[in-house]
Order: sequence, then C-alpha cells, then structure tokens
Amino acid sequence: MPEGQPRLRPCVVVHYHEVGLKGRNRPFFLQTLEQNLRRATAGLGVKRVERASGRILLWLEPGAAWEPLRERIARVFGVVNFSRGYAVQPGLAAIIQGVLAHLPEAGAFATFAVRARRAFKDLPLSSREIAVELGAAVQQASGAGVNLSAPDMTIYVEVLPQGALFFFDKIRGPGGLPVGSSAPVTVLLSGGIDSPVAACRMLKRGSRATLVHFHSFPFLNRASQEKARELAQIIRGYQGDTVLYLVPLGEIQRKVVVACPAPYRVVLYRRFMVRIAEALGERHGAQALVTGDSLGQVASQTIENLIAVEDAATQIILRPLIGMDKQEIADEAERIGTYALSIQPDQDCCALFVPSNPSIHTDLKGIRAAESALDVESLVQQGIAEAEVVEYGQREKHSAAEQKKNTLPV
Repeated sequence: MPEGQPRLRPCVVVHYHEVGLKGRNRPFFLQTLEQNLRRATAGLGVKRVERASGRILLWLEPGAAWEPLRERIARVFGVVNFSRGYAVQPGLAAIIQGVLAHLPEAGAFATFAVRARRAFKDLPLSSREIAVELGAAVQQASGAGVNLSAPDMTIYVEVLPQGALFFFDKIRGPGGLPVGSSAPVTVLLSGGIDSPVAACRMLKRGSRATLVHFHSFPFLNRASQEKARELAQIIRGYQGDTVLYLVPLGEIQRKVVVACPAPYRVVLYRRFMVRIAEALGERHGAQALVTGDSLGQVASQTIENLIAVEDAATQIILRPLIGMDKQEIADEAERIGTYALSIQPDQDCCALFVPSNPSIHTDLKGIRAAESALDVESLVQQGIAEAEVVEYGQREKHSAAEQKKNTLPV
C-alpha cells in the first residue's frame, strides 16, 4: 500500500432490526444469526464474524468474491440489509482518503449524499460535520452535485469503536428472525405455489422446516416428486441443511375410495397426510405442522373442511397464508424464487380419485364415521414405513429434547 494511504479492511456490514428488539433474549437471537451467517458464507472468504455496536461484521479475505457472498447473505433470515464495505481508522482524514479511493468512475453518478452515524462518540467531529467535510471532498474530486432527497449514490459512514466503516449501497435482506430461534416445524410440501411460500414464512419467524411431500406413484408419474426435490433445494438456500420425505399415498387413497363415501375423499386424504407428516416431523423435534392453506381457495380449504382435517392432528396446524389471495401468494413466490418451478405442470396426489362432488361442509361426525371403515393406524404406519428420506447437506442430529432446549428462552 502506498505510503500515506489508509489501511483498508474489506468487510460486509450486516444490519438487523427485529433481532435487536428482544430485550434480555437478544444475545440468543444474535448468536443464532451469527451462526447462520457463518454457515451461509462458509468457503467464501469470510475470515471472522463479529458483533459491533448494533450490527454484525463479516471480515473478508482479500479478493473474496462478492457475488456469491451477496447471494448467500440475501437469504439469511434476520438480516434487514447488508453492504459491501471497508473499515479504516476512525479519523476524518482516513475516512476521506478511503472513500475517495473507492468512488465509482467519473460520470457514474451526477449527484450524491453522505449519511454519517457515530456509535463511537470520542471522535471530535459530529455526524453532521463528518458528512459536510466528506461531502466537500467528494464534490471536489468528482464534480458531482449534492442531492439529499434523491441522490444517484449514497455514501454511508458509520463510526464504531472498532474503526470507521464506509459503503455505497444497502442491499435488502429478508428480515424476520434467524432460522433456529423458534421451535422446528413440519411443512406439507406440495408441488404448487402455496406451500413453499408457507415454508419460507415460517423460516422467517425462526423455525427450521422438515419437508414432507405426498405423491401417488405408481398410479401417477414422478413429476411431483422431482418438483418437490427442486423446491427443497431452493428452501435449503434459506435455512441450510434440509430433510425432505417423499411419501407414497396412492395405496392409501385406493383404500379410501373402496371403503368411504366419495364426497369425503379429499378430506380423508388430508387427514392421513396430517398423521403421517406429524410422525415424520417428530423425528426431528418438530412441534407444529404447516400447510399452504388459503381460506376458500379450493374445496378442502373451507372452514368446515379445515376443522375436519385439523381434528386428525395432535399438534397445532399453522397456516401462514390463510388470509392471502392467490395473487399475493404468487407475488411472494416470485420473490423467494419458487414461482417458475411451482407453475410447471405435474400430477398432484390429490388429483387421484377426486370425486365430482367433493364435500365443502364436512361435519366431524360424518368424517369420523366414514373413517371408521378403515384401519387408520395400519395405513398411517404403512405411509411412514414407505417414506423415502432425502437429505440436503450434513445436518446435525438432535433429539427432540435437544431441539426444545435450543429454542427461544422463556
């Protein structure tokens, strides 16, 4: 480095919001967020992850590739925004020299603004004075004008005890709580638009999801299984190591068709799904089931039918999309990257043996009576025994007791 130039340390500056509002539980949430950032950026040139006065810093090796880091960090729940930046000594001369050395090329911006904050009050200049002095230097070097309301470029400066940080943009993160800070859940993953969105909404609230997909092979083709595998890979990008179960439902459906009234078939299918998914999820400490139900969207999602399905569960069923319409769900699927895959045609298991007049006002007495014609426990155990497990990544093994211990302190 030429003599007189400030020593620059490359880093990623991560800001959070909701995590910082947790009072005495804040250290638990921050520790979880730090662990998730380490896992997400492993092998990408991150030397160290540390907390620094209301933000998290990822210190980088020289030459660390930015785009892979950007892509990974943008999927870490708990991150509100993040920036590629540099740290210098907390003095005005070092800040100005560092910023001028990293300004975009001449003509890349016509106007700019400086936003300065001090978490380290020992620096004699105020935030406003830093902004004024740095702004004057940038204006002289670049010829650009100052625009504080709608600048082409914003220069951010944050002065901390560890040093002064500067960066030129803020990239939006997914927000929410870090995965692993809430109890784990089981997600019934179809090949459609809704359930992947429901899964990511639960990840955003801090849960880790075990995925269970039901298919009707060999009665139908394998298309839905392949979609489920690809959707699981996308979800893995948000939560890390992921477990997917592929459960054949066709034989159970055939027995329902033989023994039970046609209008009850779809609700009975879903009751079996609930029981089987619950049992599989419990292997991973899951404490709730999650579905992509949206009220009234299809026949099985009327209030009466939702009650009839939930009657088969022993765990709470969470429905994060229940009040959303289809367009809202589709828009969110676009944002998380599952929409293009979800709309590809497949053969959903619920399309097998569907009656022409499914019940939309199922009563519990009627559904229980219809189900009494089946050996429910034997069919549930059959589904569990025939489930294929697919693991994406080397997931740590925890007992249910350990999972509970690792969730939010009371």
